Amino acid sequence: MHPGNIRIGIIGSGAIGGFYGLMLARAGFDVHFLLRSEYGVVREQGLSLDSALHGLVRQRVQAYANAADMPPCDWLLVGAKATSNAELAPLIEQAAAPQARVVLLQNGLGVEEQLRPALPAGLHLLGGLCFICVNREGPGMIRHQALGAVNLGYHSGPAADGGAALVEEGAGLFRAAGIDSQAMANLDQARWQKLVWNVPYNGLSVLLQASTTALMADPDSRVLIQALMAEVVEGARACGQLLPAGYAEHLFRVTEQMPDYWPSMHHDHVQQRPLELQAIYAEPLARARAAGCSLPRMEALHQALAFIDRRNRLR
Repeated sequence: MHPGNIRIGIIGSGAIGGFYGLMLARAGFDVHFLLRSEYGVVREQGLSLDSALHGLVRQRVQAYANAADMPPCDWLLVGAKATSNAELAPLIEQAAAPQARVVLLQNGLGVEEQLRPALPAGLHLLGGLCFICVNREGPGMIRHQALGAVNLGYHSGPAADGGAALVEEGAGLFRAAGIDSQAMANLDQARWQKLVWNVPYNGLSVLLQASTTALMADPDSRVLIQALMAEVVEGARACGQLLPAGYAEHLFRVTEQMPDYWPSMHHDHVQQRPLELQAIYAEPLARARAAGCSLPRMEALHQALAFIDRRNRLR
């Protein structure tokens, strides 16, 4: 694989898109960044990454304010939040080369199903599961605290072999940039696994106004986190997805060892942006309910967050 022969587009160049795009650009890939409000700053100054693992990275990048101005991209990494999926399809279509691989680096369930009908049939759609502590510190400035792996699974498209070769190719791009990446044979199961962390920590960071260190230090919030994790595992089982034994306990221990971290939903709340409630809470709850499974703690957390989100956006 020669990096210069592969053109990669980043749609949504915030913390997630900016981090992975910058790492790929640093590795020599031809990367093109689509930006909105930060376009002027990034075009003039480039992107800056302050990473606990990779050090300080500053790089001029190929930045665009309009998708129509981007060259046709072989791979498109979508780092925009799932709350903006209704607006993404035209941008993807404008920036995609024929039979491009589109990777949704988004949280939650149902994001691929939401976007697929609006995309041309010839495009490949993959899901990307990011395990990373990263946030945007300012225009064109990204702070990376820990982790960084991104695992890929194939959702739909014209691949004759079920997409296995394309998934492995995508994982190889990330590995070439020094990022751990694995192919996931079952994308739906992988998304349920990611929810085991996202459901408790994202929601509780908003509801309790607490970062991971504070949540892990209090005995009551620890019990609540473990109960929510167990509900997600039960919901996955009811929907036919058996998660690895001890997976919730593993994530709990990993979080104890992480640096203090404010999850992305807390940053969205502070910035009065819509919370990703549909993909992280409403969709898995609906699927579990349809399978005859009740998840009362997760339901209550979702209801509380919906109230907070509505009130926050009316301010």
